[in-house]
Amino acid sequence: MQSLDAELETARQLSVADLADAIESIGFECTRCGACCTADAEDEHTATVFPDEVRALEDRDTDDDYDWRDVARPMPYGLSTGADGLEGETFEWALQTDGCGDCTFYEEDESGTGACTAHDDRPLICQTYPFSVALAGTSQPMGEAVDEAGVVRAHECEGLGRDISRDDAEALARALKERAVRELEEAIAVRDEYAPADPGPGEIVVHDSEGAKRVDGTPLEEPE
Repeated sequence: MQSLDAELETARQLSVADLADAIESIGFECTRCGACCTADAEDEHTATVFPDEVRALEDRDTDDDYDWRDVARPMPYGLSTGADGLEGETFEWALQTDGCGDCTFYEEDESGTGACTAHDDRPLICQTYPFSVALAGTSQPMGEAVDEAGVVRAHECEGLGRDISRDDAEALARALKERAVRELEEAIAVRDEYAPADPGPGEIVVHDSEGAKRVDGTPLEEPE
């Protein structure tokens, strides 16, 4: 297996045209079914979000006043359950969920058609679903890939196999390459900056590319 640094160089050399060819060969059209934005029978919705993407969602021009915790939550993987809930150290952030485990930015109209209320500012992982790049250090959606072409993997989605225009395939390919590069840059920064934080009972520390943080996104070294 290549190092993360080598995988990053591979990601930077990915051809957008080749990625678009792969996406075209698989085919995709969003049906707005909402499956990628909602909880399944066992797990709540979990989608990785970068720190700058959290801030972009915080700063949107809306009537609602969002803070960090409205947008993101600690990635639950690796945390343990203590007397007061989840605790421990984890890496990266996930989009916040509602009481049903669905993405907090997901809503349905009266006909049941899904929509993202933050569509223009949605994170790269949302822009590129159901596709991923088969490189170590990049995020892979839950479940096995159901189709693949070259380094492009397609994960379960009812929109797969539908016709996609070349322009849309190229736009998706550009976002997919950007996401792969960003994910590897993030992973390398976390690796290089990580130092054990030793959180106490009931405390959570999140390590991202900007350092160790509390659940409200503030740096751990700053006084509360």
